Amino acid sequence: MKPIVKLLLEGGSLNTAQMAQVLNLSEAEVNHQLDALKKEGVLLGVRPVLNLSPEDSGVVRAVIEVRITPERGGGFNRLAERISRFDEVESCYLMSGGYDLLVFVSGASLQRVAAFVSEKLSTIEGVLSTATHFMLRSYKEHGFLLEGKAEENERLKVAP
Repeated sequence: MKPIVKLLLEGGSLNTAQMAQVLNLSEAEVNHQLDALKKEGVLLGVRPVLNLSPEDSGVVRAVIEVRITPERGGGFNRLAERISRFDEVESCYLMSGGYDLLVFVSGASLQRVAAFVSEKLSTIEGVLSTATHFMLRSYKEHGFLLEGKAEENERLKVAP
């Protein structure tokens, strides 16, 4: 793994000057490497981690397990790419186990997410079944604990 990629993953919100100092490079070289990563399709974007509760954000999130029929010559790829193109879909993963795809979606309400599943997702030829799980509360996002005081996040005390 390239040092700059590792720093992007672990460095949080460092600016290019800070990254240059850590990597012992010039800021111009860091910018050059970042541009190269963008052109290679490795660096697709940088996204902040926000602590928004559903009532504050007005967004309903759900995880959908999808079973699909693999296609000859293409496997799961064509259907997974088609599902990924919907605006409601935040992420789509090929999985092993009891289902084939794990799809993260968001919508303005429970009804909008349910309508997406019943009207768009489940009607696609090749989709065998879906199981929708609404996300009620987030405790940790991308490695960040979202709520609780520092002392609450410490290891539990061992009692005799």
